[in-house]
Amino acid sequence: MKKIEKRGVMMLLTAGLLSTGLVAGAHAEPGGCLKYGAVGAVGGHVANHHAVLGAVGGCAAGMYTRHEYRKTLRQKAALYDKEHPVDPNLSMLERYRQRKTDEQKATLWDAEHPQTTATH
Repeated sequence: MKKIEKRGVMMLLTAGLLSTGLVAGAHAEPGGCLKYGAVGAVGGHVANHHAVLGAVGGCAAGMYTRHEYRKTLRQKAALYDKEHPVDPNLSMLERYRQRKTDEQKATLWDAEHPQTTATH
């Protein structure tokens, strides 16, 4: 009996270490199907021994989270483009050199428009 418990604990620790390795080496974007699915599988296994259901639920949650994050980036990038139009007198090469990704534009827009918190 103790051998089975020890094996389960070792599997849980291994899954935890693997999932932290995935998270640590990831881009700044929030999870995705693999990251959330792995965490959901471990959570589902620990909770009710339903690792597959946990993985499917985690995958769906990760895909939705990443979709919403990218949607927000595109919206902020569009706002940045409205406020900072491209100079029409620049050559194509200069426009190419000065281009920014949606993530860079969103970060710049956030820096120019800080969120004010209401204090009472």
